[in-house]
Amino acid sequence: MKKIELHWQILIAIILAIVFGLFFADYVLYVSWMGELFMKSLKMIVAPLILTSIASGVANIGSGGNLGKLGFKTISYYLLTSMLAITTGLFMVNLIQPGTGADLGLVQEVEGLSVATESFGDTLINIIPENIFEAFANNQMLSIIFFALLVGFFITSLKEKNKTFLLNTVNSGFELMMKITTFIIMFTPYGVFGIIAVTVAEQSEDTAALIGISKRLGLYMITVLLALIIHALIVLPLILKFLAKVKPQLHLKSMSIPLLTAFSTSSSSATLPLTMEAIENKAGVSNKITSFVLPLGATINMDGTALYECIAAMFIAQAYGIELSFIEQIFVVATSLLASIGAAGIPMAGLVMISVVLTAVGLPLEGIGLILAVDRILDMFRTAVNVWSDSCGSVLIAKSEGEVLNYSKVKS
Repeated sequence: MKKIELHWQILIAIILAIVFGLFFADYVLYVSWMGELFMKSLKMIVAPLILTSIASGVANIGSGGNLGKLGFKTISYYLLTSMLAITTGLFMVNLIQPGTGADLGLVQEVEGLSVATESFGDTLINIIPENIFEAFANNQMLSIIFFALLVGFFITSLKEKNKTFLLNTVNSGFELMMKITTFIIMFTPYGVFGIIAVTVAEQSEDTAALIGISKRLGLYMITVLLALIIHALIVLPLILKFLAKVKPQLHLKSMSIPLLTAFSTSSSSATLPLTMEAIENKAGVSNKITSFVLPLGATINMDGTALYECIAAMFIAQAYGIELSFIEQIFVVATSLLASIGAAGIPMAGLVMISVVLTAVGLPLEGIGLILAVDRILDMFRTAVNVWSDSCGSVLIAKSEGEVLNYSKVKS
């Protein structure tokens, strides 16, 4: 009997989990542990994977000039796609006007907004950790990336004997983390089943409330989803086709497992090991590119999140009857971009980042309660878009560096 491919196993697991969560919600406790173990396993390897991958990638790049060139290309791509995503979101929310006439009775209390007081400038300052071990313990990704960049860069300046030893060490460490990643990937369908079943069961507890929420927030959800679809299925594929000279459908197939996992877990960082494995083994991008571009992207490149923040802020403004001028809308765009870059250092990333945007443009924080009911669902979609954009960037940058890609393991 032919073995079912992993991405089909994950898709089947998602369908079964939805059925289980809807009809056997009382028994979801018995499968929730699978999702918890899977998420713990992914989170366990993220910090060491980022450290070894970036240190290895930077050390293998060689000179500071090469690193600077690669860094410039990477940051430029991330800024460009984030701006395109936000612009798409701004256009759609002005076109559809989902917040006009919204029922403010949906406003709910949102805990944890006090952590949103950290400014973008403070986020940049806090990139430098006082204690790197504390940064590892608290999963402060920007700090870990900064430290890994320093380690990789200064390995290249050591004497040949020490340089060779440390280069072999970080390369071996990265290879080890990828072996562990491959092992964890085998259990993805079970983890996805546990996560989705719990989410569906929680959302289905009050059917009447769900129907009411759907009626009120349906237009808002449609606006977000349409904007995400335009960015993910039109804008990014055009970049792949005309700039990277890669068939978008082929690249999409190579990314099926990471995208399904990102959708299920709502975590770009947790999906990072799977993304790196897919881009290297199925797309044929070199470790030099993936180890630098993807960890950085998982932290600062949030196309879907930035788009979502912009639409959410505009929706709240419309719901409160607040008319934003063109200049104020541009400020929403700029703040959404900055907030998405600083996402890694902020707990409750999606909701709290929106509160940063609202505070910056003078909108009421209580408005977050309007969108709280559907945030979890939309989070799944925007995370998948985040990961999709990262993968497209790695391919584009690899081609710009003269690499020849190999999608031979992907069935066309």
